Amino acid sequence: MLLNGAQILLRCLKEEGVDTIFGYPGGAVLPIYDALYDSDIRHILTRHEQGAAHAADGYARVSGKVGVCIATSGPGATNLVTGIATAYMDSIPMVCFTGQVATPLLGRDAFQEADITGITLPITKHNYLVERTEDVARVVKEAFYIARTNRPGPVVVDLPKDVMEGTIDFKPVEGEVNIRSYRVLKGFNSGQVIAAVDLIKNAQQPVIYAGGGVIASNASQELRELAEKRKIPVTTTLMGMGSFPANHYLSLGMLGMHGTRYANYAVGECDVLVAVGVRFDDRVTGKIETFASHARIIHIDIDAAEIGKNVDVDVPIVGRVKEVLQAINQRLEPVDGMSEWHRTIERWKREYPLRYGPSCEGRIMPQHVVEKIYDLTQGEAIITTEVGQNQMWAAQYYKFKHPRRFLSSGGLGTMGYGFPAAIGAKIACPDLPVIDIAGDGSIQMNIQELATAVSYKLPIVVCILNNQFLGMVRQWQGLFYGGRYSYTDISYQPDFVKLAEAYGAVGMRVKEDKEVDAALVEALKVDDRPVLIDFWVEKEADVYPMVPPGGSLANMLGGE
Repeated sequence: MLLNGAQILLRCLKEEGVDTIFGYPGGAVLPIYDALYDSDIRHILTRHEQGAAHAADGYARVSGKVGVCIATSGPGATNLVTGIATAYMDSIPMVCFTGQVATPLLGRDAFQEADITGITLPITKHNYLVERTEDVARVVKEAFYIARTNRPGPVVVDLPKDVMEGTIDFKPVEGEVNIRSYRVLKGFNSGQVIAAVDLIKNAQQPVIYAGGGVIASNASQELRELAEKRKIPVTTTLMGMGSFPANHYLSLGMLGMHGTRYANYAVGECDVLVAVGVRFDDRVTGKIETFASHARIIHIDIDAAEIGKNVDVDVPIVGRVKEVLQAINQRLEPVDGMSEWHRTIERWKREYPLRYGPSCEGRIMPQHVVEKIYDLTQGEAIITTEVGQNQMWAAQYYKFKHPRRFLSSGGLGTMGYGFPAAIGAKIACPDLPVIDIAGDGSIQMNIQELATAVSYKLPIVVCILNNQFLGMVRQWQGLFYGGRYSYTDISYQPDFVKLAEAYGAVGMRVKEDKEVDAALVEALKVDDRPVLIDFWVEKEADVYPMVPPGGSLANMLGGE
């Protein structure tokens, strides 16, 4: 069968189960877009390549499938870089296709040439420069295999224009992928599982610390079984939100810099810490020397490189989280009743609940908006966030009950992530409400994607917590730099309502507490276009509790 490289590419994507691509055309990818013209793969035309990458990322997080995006050579490819790095830091499976100049022009500084494989080498699981049409099918199959197996992550495939135009007698790639230097992890050390079981059985004050690896492994059910069987309190990272129901009596909420006081206290006082699918990030541990300093630590992760990288552990288990938890659960008997440990935690919860005061300016408190979003959706919505205070308030005050419902840039902290991610999430899961909790700074970084959401009639609700500051940076300046607000005042900003309307979306402005409920109810009724709500919130509201950078989790500021 005679096919050109672009036709082979799309045929291979179909074989991988791809139904949606997010992208932006350009000269070097014209052969691919010409082939897409006749394809039944859905292409979502974003308004910026970074938007395409974040949308593919959001699609992957919600669906559990590999997200796919495409951009042309040069600036198109480099515009993907932030989205690729975001996915890499959060272990999100993506395959990113980039156009490239024709192979005879490589290395000659041709128009719109960029060494995208060199640029993305540190932020991908692997990348390819395909130099022959004959290699397209094999590379595509390998790229998806690498992206989705072991610890997931992004793969870049760079496609020169002449490789896409070249015609060959195409034969599908048969059999399993076999890459000599890449092996999919199988099994785990059963002896280490037995050691972990012994520690858990003898623990008097255990805590489970769960992260994004639980969600990536689809292991939420196994995590809940372990917690309920042994009555173990569970705290999650930002990336682990939803891996354990936040409304469960054993839930401690999030730990770390902006975690709950009771989660941080529990980790500090526990005698056994079961760390599941986590990487002991600095925003979680605070001062390493004081983190879980009384505990024997069990660390379960698919990536051996994470074991002992930041924190020394007593029982390391390298394996798929789901399979390891199943093995542990099989060896544990259930326990009855509540212990003194549980009573201590319940006391902490009563004494140190998440709370906030009234507005000093008569404005809306931003936490109140998040609480109302939860009240109206009861945890049955997909929530995306931008980065900063809005992100932390969402994590603190929205009770996530299900995995794959919270989308946020955890590791890289990418402003402008939430709205395009919401587009990808809505495409992947059209029957659930999708709400982007945003800041007035972050939303402007990819606000052009309103055109995308309008053109595809996506009823996404964007809730801007508008405090006219780069809020988290302003908070740090107030706490650690003597209140010297250096270039964080962004009070000169567009009229967000008029801007939304200019794009064809619905724009709303809310200035008083009493208007919050009605605005959200009205916004959630709109079913044919995005809605942007500009909430005027307290300008200098801070996120508390807060562990100062490098400080101990036991020493939190505010939130009493």
